[in-house]
Amino acid sequence: MRSDGLFIGIEVEDATASDTELAAKLTEVCPVDIFGRSDDGTLRIVEENLDECVLCELCINASPADTVKVLKLYSGESLPA
Repeated sequence: MRSDGLFIGIEVEDATASDTELAAKLTEVCPVDIFGRSDDGTLRIVEENLDECVLCELCINASPADTVKVLKLYSGESLPA
């Protein structure tokens, strides 16, 4: 799953997005509500909040390695580096 704002993009592995426990955790840890949950409990990206990302890496730290990436569309870099 991937979604792009103007400045920030988010990539989430499909297995992570469909894991309801991880979806709940990501929804809880994000301070700017980039993540939400669909009716079935799976992860959804709240597109209107993407560019509010503060690059805190809480979503990256709350998920298995390399399953969530924050893309800095303005520089071509991504987190984790």
